[in-house]
Amino acid sequence: MAWTPQRDALRGRVAVVAGATRGAGRGIAAALGEAGATVICTGRSTSTGILQSDYPRSETIEETAALVTELGGVGVPIAVDHLKSTRVADLAEQLRTDYGHIDVLVNDIWGAELLKGGPAEWNTPVWEHDLDKGFHILRLAIDTHITTSHHLLPLMIDRPGGLVVEITDGTTEYNASNYRISVFYDLAKVSVNRLAYSQGHELGPFGCSAVAITPGFLRSEMMLDNFGVTESNWRDALLPNRDGPTAPPGFAHSESPRFVGRAVAALAADPNRARWNQRSVSSGELGAEYGFPDIDGSRPNFWQPKPN
Repeated sequence: MAWTPQRDALRGRVAVVAGATRGAGRGIAAALGEAGATVICTGRSTSTGILQSDYPRSETIEETAALVTELGGVGVPIAVDHLKSTRVADLAEQLRTDYGHIDVLVNDIWGAELLKGGPAEWNTPVWEHDLDKGFHILRLAIDTHITTSHHLLPLMIDRPGGLVVEITDGTTEYNASNYRISVFYDLAKVSVNRLAYSQGHELGPFGCSAVAITPGFLRSEMMLDNFGVTESNWRDALLPNRDGPTAPPGFAHSESPRFVGRAVAALAADPNRARWNQRSVSSGELGAEYGFPDIDGSRPNFWQPKPN
């Protein structure tokens, strides 16, 4: 029997997806919507243009919220710059007034794809790397997550069962033995995994959990645009001698943003989710555990050990 989302698995639950405009954040918000959750979609890219994003792109949090609602949940867009503590504090007060409690917090804020540069700029040693860009990468990846947890977790710990999900790139095991692009990018990705571990330590006594989840090779809007394909024909990017850049072989095992979203939704719906507390896992690992596929029916597992 084909897998289908459990439409009411998260009905009545309130989730905050911080960084829900595009990519993994939009996929996570959408999958939570598939399960019936009320999803607060935050970010800086809005239809009103009141905040300035690091990306000159067209996606907005309003579009994400509409998708959540279309899929069966309740999508609520709220413009927030997560680098600004006062703005996140305002978000917390709004959520306290409107809902009183949150069940799921997803820290997906990133925004440093342009700052990290392309392959020609990778492996630039720290003594040659632009310090301002490097420190901004760390602020976007780490400060935003800590600031968001600081202000929003009081809305979770009033009852057991809450879940914090830290979204990063690479499992703890992988990042421990692989250099990641630059000192700054490397530190960012390792730190976000550790945030799940440390927050899980602090949340455990309240009956809440924190888990770090990494997607695999993600077919984000930016990635699809880079290869000149869409979600419907993404495999064309692997064809040789095509017009436009050819994707690397690993793209064959890529996943849509909805796949990591379904990983978050499955975890949130698991009454025994505390068994994952403080762990670093991949979307593919959770897919194998909970039995959900990607939107095209595939079952990617990018981070699984490759045969020798």
